[in-house]
Amino acid sequence: MEKKPIKRSQYILPLSKDHHFTLLFCWKIRQGLKHEVEAERIKNYVAHFWEHDMQPHFREEEEILFAPVKKDEKVVRAQNDHRQIEGQVESVLQASVEEAVEKLTLLADTVDAHIRYEERELFSYLESSLTQVQLEEIGRKLNQESPLKDDYTDEFWLKEK
Repeated sequence: MEKKPIKRSQYILPLSKDHHFTLLFCWKIRQGLKHEVEAERIKNYVAHFWEHDMQPHFREEEEILFAPVKKDEKVVRAQNDHRQIEGQVESVLQASVEEAVEKLTLLADTVDAHIRYEERELFSYLESSLTQVQLEEIGRKLNQESPLKDDYTDEFWLKEK
């Protein structure tokens, strides 16, 4: 059976576009590990992506998208995921060389599962639960935010020739 792409409301589409870059973040970590790249290089990427992309994205979701329904159990799950990921990022950044591979793998797997939850369940649920006025306001606020940039220069994930 062919998988069809999820049709996303124009109002929260900027967050889905961010998710594309975040899935690439997971892929890049996995590629770096597969090619046995020095852990410090991958950790530097994690620090950069966390500061410039993932942290701002979490803030947008929590302050803009989740605000109208912050007590909803599906939203609480996503917020708990955010805190778990934050803890894993801190753990990766403090990891020794010996611990790094395991912690990077766990981070990539957790982030991947979180994005798939938001895209497959949470966003569809919110699109059907929020009013049109709420969605329009969310869209207006999200469009004032800067989109994620995939601008990290050390392309460690590429197989070296």
